[in-house]
Amino acid sequence: MVSIHPRRLQALRQFVLKLGIDENPVLNWELLDTALTHPTASAERNYERLEFIGDAAIRLASAELLWEIYPQVPVGDYAAIRSVLVSDRVLADIAESYGLDRYLLVANSAAGDKAGYRSRLADGMEAVAAALYLSTHTTELIRPWLDSHFKPLAERVLRDPARQNYKAALQEWTQGRYRVLPEYRVEEAKREHNSDRRFQAEVWFNNERLGRGTGRSIKAAEQAAAREAFLALQDRAEVR
Repeated sequence: MVSIHPRRLQALRQFVLKLGIDENPVLNWELLDTALTHPTASAERNYERLEFIGDAAIRLASAELLWEIYPQVPVGDYAAIRSVLVSDRVLADIAESYGLDRYLLVANSAAGDKAGYRSRLADGMEAVAAALYLSTHTTELIRPWLDSHFKPLAERVLRDPARQNYKAALQEWTQGRYRVLPEYRVEEAKREHNSDRRFQAEVWFNNERLGRGTGRSIKAAEQAAAREAFLALQDRAEVR
């Protein structure tokens, strides 16, 4: 049994209220405290193990939502939509909307690490989901606040012909028509080491540059370039 300082417990209760969860008697406060503790703040009690459960819990919650609101959607589309919903980018956005960083215990040495900021948010959000799931072994404490973010995003993804995976959509387009893969050329901008423009990518096909994009990671930069290319190809098809 771990004792939680009264001020810390008050902060945890404030966070739970932000999620819209009432004072639920089954909520495991010790787990929630651990979920909001970064490894730099405690080597023994931190969110690393909880992330594993949280990832599965969020996937389950998103699957339940899609099953309920899109009964006629093919299973393949379920997977495509869910992959966007549970992405680190989306989880970090959700965490920011609830001010999770204010409740996450982080050592001063890591608090100033801007490059790892959004990764910490995504990890913390997964860990929080794990603490809530393990309190009931259901998604009843997760769905009330997660659905409000997932529903509008699922609608946008469903309306998007590329399902927001533009690399896959572009590859499918080029292979389907020419049996050739697009080529990505990526460079790292040394002066942008901690920014969203750290990597710059271009996508080429048949000696033509179809798109350009930037991102914090190579994957993000390529995805941005693929998006520009895919949308340009869509516009060409409409003109024809």
